Amino acid sequence: MTPARVDGTYRDMKKKKKLTHISNILDKALDNFRPSSDTDMTQIWALWDQAVGEGVAQNAKPGTFRDGTLIVHVSSSVWLQQLRFIQQDLHTNLNLALGRPLIKELRFKIAALHN
Repeated sequence: MTPARVDGTYRDMKKKKKLTHISNILDKALDNFRPSSDTDMTQIWALWDQAVGEGVAQNAKPGTFRDGTLIVHVSSSVWLQQLRFIQQDLHTNLNLALGRPLIKELRFKIAALHN
């Protein structure tokens, strides 16, 4: 359909459609292909700092999540030992923050921390 000229501008004769941001389109398309563990990991990252507290968050970050097991990357052996002492509290706090018992097990590994 050719546009009609009205008051010096061209306008499409069809009804105007609401524009959708490309990120919304991609999210919907990728949901069909993205494993649920990716979505779960995104949720864990989003609430990590608040659920574990500032001190822990500075020295430990979620690494990978698979089949209910969350591997937590820890900055040092000292922190690894400390987190083992509070492992049950971390586990409980994370699942409470998630609103469901998603994490079945926590494991700690010394690794480089990435934000």
